Amino acid sequence: MEACVITTYCCNARCQMCNTWQHPSKRSEEIGPEIMAKLPGGLDKINISGGEPALRPDLMEIVKVIRTKTRAIDISTNGYFTDRLVAVGRRFPDVAFRISAEGLPKLNDNLRGIKNGFDRALKTVIRLRQASVKNVGFGIVISDRNKSDLLDLYHLCVMMGIEFGSSTMHNSFYFHKHDNRVEDLKGTVEQMHQFIEGLLQSKRSNLKLRLKDWGRAFINFGLLQHLQGRSRPIPCSAGTELFFLDPYGHILACNGSQEPWVMGDLKEQSFDDLWHSPQAAAVREQVAQCRRNCWMVGSARPAMRSNPWVPLLWIARNKLKLALKKDIWCESELLG
Repeated sequence: MEACVITTYCCNARCQMCNTWQHPSKRSEEIGPEIMAKLPGGLDKINISGGEPALRPDLMEIVKVIRTKTRAIDISTNGYFTDRLVAVGRRFPDVAFRISAEGLPKLNDNLRGIKNGFDRALKTVIRLRQASVKNVGFGIVISDRNKSDLLDLYHLCVMMGIEFGSSTMHNSFYFHKHDNRVEDLKGTVEQMHQFIEGLLQSKRSNLKLRLKDWGRAFINFGLLQHLQGRSRPIPCSAGTELFFLDPYGHILACNGSQEPWVMGDLKEQSFDDLWHSPQAAAVREQVAQCRRNCWMVGSARPAMRSNPWVPLLWIARNKLKLALKKDIWCESELLG
């Protein structure tokens, strides 16, 4: 099982695809590490996010508690607060960092609303690598507004030998957005086709990163399905294999619903009690009936792990097609 700890809804960015910054949480109401310590142990991965998690003055203590609960941690950040993030990386070099970047400098700063945001993000990547943090990379939210920089940013990551994650726009309570949409769908689909083919034909010298590129090709195939209004490649398991802890202590099934689907309150209940409560069961029924077809890494990764033959067969089949100089998109255009 995986989890996401939303440390805060405060954010210094002014992203065009996310309005969370307009609805900040109050610091006095945000839970501290002592509540996070009630999370169960043995989780496969925990993502620490926000808002901007580096705005939490106790981020170091949060990481210290969270790392006792999981095999792996990654922190999603815009990378603006370099010193705070590098301090965490120096103390805990096994923590992964995903630095948000919506493209190259001019486009990134425009879409994220942070002056010199790309420069700060790049400096954070460099300093984290200097601090011997091995798992560092950029992450992009794909849209028609930054499709032209998608391949360039990926190739930059390849040349730097760092990770490159991706997601796409969603509408939900979490983003406080209900009008995210792709205006130039055809152009975006074409760019994503090229990107997915590039991932399947990864030229990375590092074998582990090359294998990750193949897996991310399938994840981006799911993103493409979402943008085209089609079904998920694998059914959602939110509330079963994945949960969220919000800044107020609520355990949520996911962050893609129109309204928060609260399974329980960790401030007042033990995790075991709330996880097996009638309220949690009712939320899982809502998940089962959901037709929003969200596809985010947080929900995609556990689904892929529980159904490994689906991505593995997709990867093998399409790599073979590319090796034979065949079009891999005939089948995908028929799905959904």
